[in-house]
Amino acid sequence: MPDQSASASPSARALRQVDHAVADFRRGEPVVLLHDGAALVLEAAETLTSEALTRLARLTGRHLSLALTRRRAARIGRAAAPEGPGGTVLIPIPEGSEVEFLRLLADPGESAAAPETQASTSVPPGAADAAVELAKLARLLPAVMLGPVDAATSAELAADGIHTVRSSDIVAYRAEATRTLRPVADAKVPLADAENVRVVSFRPADGGNGHIAIVIGAPDPAQPVLARLHSECFTGDLLGSLRCDCGDQLRGAIAAIAAAGAGVLLYLAQEGRGIGLVNKLRAYNLQDAGLDTFDANEQLGFDADERVYLPAAEMLRQLGFTRVRLLTNNPDKVTALGRCGITVVERVPHIVPANEHNERYLHAKATRHGHLL
Repeated sequence: MPDQSASASPSARALRQVDHAVADFRRGEPVVLLHDGAALVLEAAETLTSEALTRLARLTGRHLSLALTRRRAARIGRAAAPEGPGGTVLIPIPEGSEVEFLRLLADPGESAAAPETQASTSVPPGAADAAVELAKLARLLPAVMLGPVDAATSAELAADGIHTVRSSDIVAYRAEATRTLRPVADAKVPLADAENVRVVSFRPADGGNGHIAIVIGAPDPAQPVLARLHSECFTGDLLGSLRCDCGDQLRGAIAAIAAAGAGVLLYLAQEGRGIGLVNKLRAYNLQDAGLDTFDANEQLGFDADERVYLPAAEMLRQLGFTRVRLLTNNPDKVTALGRCGITVVERVPHIVPANEHNERYLHAKATRHGHLL
């Protein structure tokens, strides 16, 4: 069988390299990062073990740093630490630090103070930004242990099967994956509230997270299509969780589009406003301790909302739609689609009733992020 990777485009190869690195990170394995001629070895703080820390110290000559987002750094008393161009903070780690303490620094449920050290870090700030972005792509806590390695060590790691990835490929990954989205399956799927339905599955070239288009009726591409962008929510959509309004919004949108005669609902793989299911459950614990939904995400080290709408815009274009009547209460979605080249001719309100478990959540969305109720 011919080597398909040899004939793959540079973009496709770069996507696969990032996808391999994401998988390794999730398994707790190291990754070699190439940045502006320098090589660094890195591991996710969340999966760090004592053995891994010892290995990192040996490989880097004990020049280790912890890369965190500004929000997490503020939580551990290092808001004044130097900040990279992407907002990442680098904290030099003293020799002899225990892995349990380092993991506490990344743990959103803890408030351990970072060590005060005058040591300078030899990690380029842009490399730290890429490392934290890799952790986000892996749906891990955005905290990474990293340090520089020389060319001989980098080659040795590559020979041992450790994946190498370029920082520029990590930074460009989301946009590149979006550009390679293609429909891979299309079937009729009658639903309880809409019988005339086609479900179209989209997948990027690297085989990463796909998205679903639920096309209801026969919308006319010559007219603005009634559209809903719905980010997946395992707890709300499948389990019927009362902590959010996601399940009611999903089923209500399908019924509303069917009642209007035609339209499309895009089901986007962006659980927990883009932080993933595990981190969403962590955020729930922080909310139970008194934080609102946005502060909880930020204490985890994420932005209040990590979602991107490039995939939604690309899917709409491939389905033949460039103008939409957007079914939403979130003005940010209107703005985001416009920036991605889709014209929103009208915002159509999408109100669902509150319950005693999600009133505080809905209030935070309205007062903190301008959702319209």
